[in-house]
Amino acid sequence: MPPTAKKNASTTSPASRAKTGKSSRAGPAKPENKLAKLGLHNDMDLVLHLPLRYEDETSLMSIAEASLRGLQTVQVEGVVTACEVQFRPRRQLIVTVGDDSGQLTLRFINFYGSQTKQLAEGTRVRVRGELRHGFFGAEMVHPSYKVVNEGAPLPEVLTPVYPAGEGLSQAYLRKAIANAMSRLDWSDTLPPSMLQTLDLAAFEPSVRLLHNPPPDVDEYALTEKSHPAWIRMKFDELLAQQLSLKRAQAARRAKTARALPVTGRLTEELTKVLPFQLTGAQQRVLEEIRADLRQSFPMQRLLQGDVGSGKTVVAALAAAQAIDSGCQAVLMAPTEILAEQHFRKIAAWLEPLDVGVAWLSGSQKKKEKTEALAHIESGAARLVIGTHALIQDTVQFENLGLVIVDEQHRFGVGQRLALRNKSFNPEDRDAAAVPHQLMMSATPIPRTLAMTYYADLEVSVIDELPPGRSPIVTRVIDQNRRDEVIERVHAAALEGKQIYWVCPLIEESEALQLQTATDTHAALSVALPDLTIGLVHGRMKPVEKQIVMEGFTRGAIHLLVATTVIEVGVDVPNASLMVIEHAERFGLSQLHQLRGRVGRGSAASVCLLLYQGPLGGTAKQRLATMRETTDGFEIARRDLDIRGPGEFLGARQSGEAMLRFADLGTDQWLVEKARDTAQALLQHAPDIVDRHLARWLGGREDYLKV
Repeated sequence: MPPTAKKNASTTSPASRAKTGKSSRAGPAKPENKLAKLGLHNDMDLVLHLPLRYEDETSLMSIAEASLRGLQTVQVEGVVTACEVQFRPRRQLIVTVGDDSGQLTLRFINFYGSQTKQLAEGTRVRVRGELRHGFFGAEMVHPSYKVVNEGAPLPEVLTPVYPAGEGLSQAYLRKAIANAMSRLDWSDTLPPSMLQTLDLAAFEPSVRLLHNPPPDVDEYALTEKSHPAWIRMKFDELLAQQLSLKRAQAARRAKTARALPVTGRLTEELTKVLPFQLTGAQQRVLEEIRADLRQSFPMQRLLQGDVGSGKTVVAALAAAQAIDSGCQAVLMAPTEILAEQHFRKIAAWLEPLDVGVAWLSGSQKKKEKTEALAHIESGAARLVIGTHALIQDTVQFENLGLVIVDEQHRFGVGQRLALRNKSFNPEDRDAAAVPHQLMMSATPIPRTLAMTYYADLEVSVIDELPPGRSPIVTRVIDQNRRDEVIERVHAAALEGKQIYWVCPLIEESEALQLQTATDTHAALSVALPDLTIGLVHGRMKPVEKQIVMEGFTRGAIHLLVATTVIEVGVDVPNASLMVIEHAERFGLSQLHQLRGRVGRGSAASVCLLLYQGPLGGTAKQRLATMRETTDGFEIARRDLDIRGPGEFLGARQSGEAMLRFADLGTDQWLVEKARDTAQALLQHAPDIVDRHLARWLGGREDYLKV
């Protein structure tokens, strides 16, 4: 082809323009930019952008035959015999198409003016859609169509439909992907012998089939992603993830951390002053943590424990080991209420033992913050507890040895990394020297999820509740019985019990029309004038929240109306009744956390879930789960089934989805196969590891390494 400017402009592929940044289009709506928004930056990204579904455009039927099929998606071809814009009952484009067997009406409620020219009389079109019988005979509403010449060949493969962003047409994506496939290095990352052992299909034919499946393909297997081609994609994706996480774990172990081997005076004295005995599970996980802290590479351990299982005391004893070994420890929590709860509890244990405990939060006055920063930097504060304020540049430690992050899934990668990277010595910024890290979560993580997303971590589980905890009975109650619930609250208060009443919003939302905390507080104050009723929500000043929470803790407040700021960390043993308003709006994990605020003493406890009907299927599943079990791990398993892994992971991946194709609900067998294969490849085939990670993750591994 002659290298004229005109022809070069017309033959440059979309994928090429996406790679080079060049485009024949100007302005902000460049398709290349829209590809980048979908994460499609190079040929491999495009090739692994697999279809959502397929359309069968490989066959035609006459209009008369299609009319006999009923409500089925069919494809017909004919000539436009009429095209007009009608205004009754509303503005719409009506097009009549005919072939030798009959006529079909196409109805477009939303349309562009250019379509009247595109579908002018005499134009031959191929139309695909669901045919139904309307008042004027056979019709299709908003069908897909294309203008064709008579005798134009039919596709020989199913037509892929890809995930697409706004302004990206399927035609553009198909062309970009086809161009990328023509340039790709198709070398398989796995050798034939391994494919045979694992019973996996080869990479290239699998990908080509998924983009262009033949008409005789098993459509059910394709749709359910159980086809051998899909199995290969899912395995490769899981293998890349396992390899990356395991390599991150190896890189962490290659770094240096100060060994913290001493369990001395402080550890012994703290154990003696605790007003309770550790459970067997607490003792077991504490030994696992202590063994890690004795190592000269940084611990990275996830401590899981159900609501009320006693993670805080384990964290305090881990901090005591760091302090006994001559280092500082820091504990960061996501909310001021939770952080302050930790501070009050742990400081009450440690300060009588002559250990400096500092408190740091964003709401502190300047003088208090300045004093706290000085104590931290000088080393006078051996344990520091606070919120996100701990990651500010102004916070310098004398010799930080242990970082504890509570409710770790609520922090982003950058936040956890910023705290971990606080140096042992402000003058020694050696990136290889990092503190040990203990992450805690009261949201139990199902085994499959832990194997998949936390393969780089050691995991400890407190699977035993302290003795003396009362069981929690959960009832699901229609909002229409609200008056009965208020009477029950009143009776409980008169018996000396304390009550939580949780609402999902602070102020009125026209979109959701939910009862608000402020309105509920006002209404309950009128309905129960003889009770002292407190209100706490996230928009109150910290000192105001503190006053209310202190009043509730010491029993001066009978009923506490709150938003979800009390979800974690609040420990009032006398509180034995909880009402959760609009429970259908909460996730399972959040409901379980909220319910965990009661049942912390010896009194029998009750949680009432008020819902507003009618309930959708997911809401029914959630509420039924809450009624049937208080086991956090069982709840987590059902939660994973209901909504997938996303919210369990929080910000671990900085918003990037690690798994696009594999489904942890159905592909656990593949997770285990990928994990074992990853271990073998890392030991014996580093070249395969590099090629596989380059294909599947490119340069996107760093976000896994915290």
